[in-house]
Amino acid sequence: MAREGEDRPLALHARIEQEVENRILSGEWPPGTRIPFEHELTTQYGCSRMTVNKALSELVKKGLIERRRKSGSYVRQPEVLSAVMEIHQLEREVRALGLAYDFRLVERASRGANDADRRRLLLAKPDPVIHLRSLHSAGSRPFCLEDRLISLAEVPQAEDADFSRYPPGSWLLEQVPWSAAEHRINAVGAGRAEVELLDLREGTPCLVIARRTWNAGGSITQVNLTYPGDMHTLVAQFSPTGRAG
Repeated sequence: MAREGEDRPLALHARIEQEVENRILSGEWPPGTRIPFEHELTTQYGCSRMTVNKALSELVKKGLIERRRKSGSYVRQPEVLSAVMEIHQLEREVRALGLAYDFRLVERASRGANDADRRRLLLAKPDPVIHLRSLHSAGSRPFCLEDRLISLAEVPQAEDADFSRYPPGSWLLEQVPWSAAEHRINAVGAGRAEVELLDLREGTPCLVIARRTWNAGGSITQVNLTYPGDMHTLVAQFSPTGRAG
């Protein structure tokens, strides 16, 4: 029996928890790393699966790992904090987390604006638009699904832009001046596109930022940015106006 003041040996599940946690926090296992399967840890520590499960459950509670159906447990990516009143480039958001950024153009189509397009861009007539769908990744995990309309009446040079090489949002910020923007924020359940491209279960909570930017000529672009809900938090900072309440 340990005397008063002496360190007591950790229970085995606590030791497993601590050693895995140390590897994560030290950077040895960066975000997106698949940690050893439960049966591998039971062999490594010579213990029951119940003991390993208890350790991993505690790490899930701490937000350090996540369990994915049929594929194991992974080091969780840090949650992204975004200011509501700012327009961020997705690449910068990812790199701020210390993760490798990747981008893939999934779909591109040019057309006269249909009724849905006109509602999204607030167009009075069926002007030509480009519809783009892109997937942004952080490390080994899908980060954000981008669904964007660009008005060719306001941005005719977009017709010749190579959006397979340049993310549309970054290209627009560099090429086209804008004077105003509007954000609308919604929570939705993952549908077919989110299940397929963001690697989510159907109905998984997602955060959608719907943004429209415009200048004196009219709407430039409208984009819906869909994030897995456990990875993104929106932050608004404001000052008192002088009125109570």
